[in-house]
Amino acid sequence: MQVHAFVDEGLGHSSYLIDLGNGTAALIDPPRFPEEHETLARKLGLGIVWTIDTHSHADYVTGSPGLVARRTATFVAPEASRLATPHRPVVDGDCIALAPGITMLAIATPGHTPDHCAYLLEVDGRPEVVFSGGSLMVGTVGRTDLAGRETAEPLAHEMFRSLRRFDGLDDALEVLPTHGAGSFCSAPGASERTTTMGRERATNPLFAITDEATFVATLLDGCGTIPAHFGRLPELNRRGPRRFDAVPNLTELSPGAVESAVADGGVIVDMRRIDAFAAGHLSESLSNQLRPVFGTWIGWLVDPDRPIVLVADDDQDVADAVRQCLDVGHEQFAGRLPGGVAAWKASGRRLASIQLVGADDLRSVVVDVRQSNEFARGHVPVAVNVELATTRDMELPMQPMTVMCGHGERAMTGASILAARGYDASVLDGGPDDWASTAGRSLVVGP
Repeated sequence: MQVHAFVDEGLGHSSYLIDLGNGTAALIDPPRFPEEHETLARKLGLGIVWTIDTHSHADYVTGSPGLVARRTATFVAPEASRLATPHRPVVDGDCIALAPGITMLAIATPGHTPDHCAYLLEVDGRPEVVFSGGSLMVGTVGRTDLAGRETAEPLAHEMFRSLRRFDGLDDALEVLPTHGAGSFCSAPGASERTTTMGRERATNPLFAITDEATFVATLLDGCGTIPAHFGRLPELNRRGPRRFDAVPNLTELSPGAVESAVADGGVIVDMRRIDAFAAGHLSESLSNQLRPVFGTWIGWLVDPDRPIVLVADDDQDVADAVRQCLDVGHEQFAGRLPGGVAAWKASGRRLASIQLVGADDLRSVVVDVRQSNEFARGHVPVAVNVELATTRDMELPMQPMTVMCGHGERAMTGASILAARGYDASVLDGGPDDWASTAGRSLVVGP
């Protein structure tokens, strides 16, 4: 028996393939397009016969129903998930024989979600690995506010009691979480992806709290803003996501067809580097540089019923951008503009621009679009914190401003939103540390 891990850095999501040692394999919390998992299974000569979800996911679309549809795999999920897709429901204490001598024990661990289960993998009756999903993580635990403020505190109490289910497990037991660094599903924690029970007992501050009231207050105080798509995906996953056997190709649109798509409610998403976007872009387009977190910001900023028109450079991977959109449940695409900005300009249409500036050229109004916890760790003295997702609605002084973040990508996204609303916004090329180095001044710590 061997476990192979797969990490999506952008989603902060880990999934696992278990080689069961008899020519078969099981997957834990697979993504919507588990191509890497299937490639490894073929390389190892394994047939995927089990796919197992720990809970109803809010940050990505599960790949388990698609695996069931494409092959003779059994989908295991908590009974409390109330799935509308074919699956084998499990409750606390259920033990599934995955292969001769290899079993998976379901441990009900509600908190992160009401339906959450962890799974203890045993070989010949000996515990080998616990797949902790969104409960116990490296240096932290899963946040409990994803279903709304009204359930956050009751679920935090559930989380406290669920964590105590792990108290009898051996220190040496490996802990493999689904969520980790970079995931909005977790309270702030460490950067490592896997851990052991002993390490968490020694170093995890939330796991070490033995008073329930203190635990609940501490956990809820550390939760930040929730991406918009987190409110949609649990129900999409419960009903069963639309099946895609492969990432679809996008329709090629002429400049005139792009204008028609926008007139019909579409949104132009420019996935080029921020310096290219600054130099020239289609008016009112949304800047979202292609990178691992591209999909998360699509889910957060673009309404799911608005068809996307992608604008890319010739050397960029459009299929990756489409996959990331589908991973967060955005399935509406108008198409792509072949030839990109050059084709738009060649058609005689005008381009807009946003100035990319250095630390010496900050305007008197500085808008920092990072998360509030990032802002509190250190910011430019004159900056006001307006989280990126709120730039669509926040009323700001109608004065020339500079938008900033940690590196520039989110700032350009924010500036593109503000520019579409009529604001005069430049973007800092860099982040707070670049400003501090250039100005020879210290950052302000605190809200």
